[in-house]
Amino acid sequence: MLEFAETTEILLTHPLVPAGPIPTTHDQDGFYPYESFCETSKRPILKKYRMVVIENEQIRVKVCPDLGGRVCSLFLKKGAVETLFFPHIIRPVRILPRQSFTGGGIELSFPISHSPVQIAPVLYEVTRDQERIYISCGERELRFGMNWTVEYSLGESDWFLTQRTVFFNSDCDAHPWMSWSNAGVHARPDTEFHFPEGPVLAHGRDVRTIDWKTEGPRHQSDVHRMTGFFWKRPDCCAFGVFTPSLGAGLYHVADPSQVPGIKLWSDGIGRDEAWVTQYTLNGEQCLEIQASPLVDQSVKDVLQPGQLRHHVEYWIPSKTARDIREISLPHPLMRALDEVPLFGWARSEDVRSWLSLASAHRSGNISQIPKAPELDSNRWAISGIADLGDALSWAALSTEGSERDRWLFQRGTWLAGRGEAGAALEILAQSSDDRARALSGRLWLVYKRDAQAAANCFRAIESDAIALHPQVVIERDKILAALGRETLDERGRWLNAVSALDDEWLAECRARLLNDCGDSQAAFNVLRNTRFQLVHQRYERTRLLRQIEAGLGLEPDVYPSWLGEDDLEEFGAYREHPEVC
Repeated sequence: MLEFAETTEILLTHPLVPAGPIPTTHDQDGFYPYESFCETSKRPILKKYRMVVIENEQIRVKVCPDLGGRVCSLFLKKGAVETLFFPHIIRPVRILPRQSFTGGGIELSFPISHSPVQIAPVLYEVTRDQERIYISCGERELRFGMNWTVEYSLGESDWFLTQRTVFFNSDCDAHPWMSWSNAGVHARPDTEFHFPEGPVLAHGRDVRTIDWKTEGPRHQSDVHRMTGFFWKRPDCCAFGVFTPSLGAGLYHVADPSQVPGIKLWSDGIGRDEAWVTQYTLNGEQCLEIQASPLVDQSVKDVLQPGQLRHHVEYWIPSKTARDIREISLPHPLMRALDEVPLFGWARSEDVRSWLSLASAHRSGNISQIPKAPELDSNRWAISGIADLGDALSWAALSTEGSERDRWLFQRGTWLAGRGEAGAALEILAQSSDDRARALSGRLWLVYKRDAQAAANCFRAIESDAIALHPQVVIERDKILAALGRETLDERGRWLNAVSALDDEWLAECRARLLNDCGDSQAAFNVLRNTRFQLVHQRYERTRLLRQIEAGLGLEPDVYPSWLGEDDLEEFGAYREHPEVC
């Protein structure tokens, strides 16, 4: 018996607040051309999600194309055991690449970890042959224009879920990528870790190598802070976890020549449980078991022009603890690789204007040029459309006034997003769009290391709405601070102009200004009295607090969790652009 069904479910969903109108290129907390977010609403709304279910007599699998192709359920029918953690609420939190992570289920990431579309819809299709039934999810991603597909399949007698992943670069340039398959499972104190022996890179307050057999934790209760573990030379290729109190376990196995990466991530018990609680409904804890064609998250690989690569891995649900050395590698009969679909652009709202412009350019018909996105639209020219540059230049030459300014802004933004910051600055300087001035300011600081030129760009902004947007105020303050004490009054005027806004990122700026003015106690009070949402692997507030503590003659707070920042060692190739202090 092989069956499938397509349904719709309503989930509680917390809306997100966009970071602002400045494009995410050269933003250390962004991933161009995707929009970033700065805040999650406190109260959820009701939202519909498409679900696709495939099942045989042993297991039932539910996949959500509207959550980036995430597997939401891997249900073992015999014993009625759910082996995945899924929080039944979409409550995104501040984790890269878009500051909109939500945990649970099985997430496939590409071209960075975590997926930039994990809370966005992707394309999908369900097909079957005489042997298997397949759910394929994927898209052409916006950053580089590469294709990715994750294919989940079941055979009639399978006791495992087969995952095949395909990446393809149709561009004429090579592009970097990272990918991890990330399964969220329930984490209870009695949850057992069943992982290979061998040297393991442990990423916690520092990064060190441990011997798993003698130093590795055996249960969730043995982990007392958030820690990631990466296996360097595992002595077997299977791994997983089992929770006796739930009678549920999940195991993974793959050919190590294809999928050598093995990772365990746990927030442990005690002090760091809030990092999981923030994306759940009832505080239930989750940990992650992960696999990758890469060995750890400090490096990326490169996909060459025209290159297609794929790998296969298997998820094994269980109602009993398994001996990982007795888990054999399955060899199901699967359809040919060239039958796996490569999808196009998934969300028409992201690409519609840009494809229309490219089409108009090819025809040479000026009357077909679409309207450029307005000031209140955070849609920026897609860097993954490689031939868009000439069309953007043509649109700017073919229009006048504010419309020309908007196209010049998009042309400069596209160039910056493609890594051509110098050329971007030349084009942005021709635009009177205030967003072009703000982006120019960031590029002058990050790319040229010229704070004076950056400040002049922000000083040229004409619109009060743009000038007083919190994102612009924050970026301006960072630039003015780089110029030194001569700008203290100017910084104060801008922050006073938005003093009534209850914004945690503005509070951080106010504390920095007070400290720079010599009032360390007032700066400390601002930080201590602000309720910060948690943000992962960002350490601005902690560095600021260390300066304040030194000014007040205080002993450093070992772990100031109230700042909303973790205390992990900085590790991982998550950011495209370095931080400018």
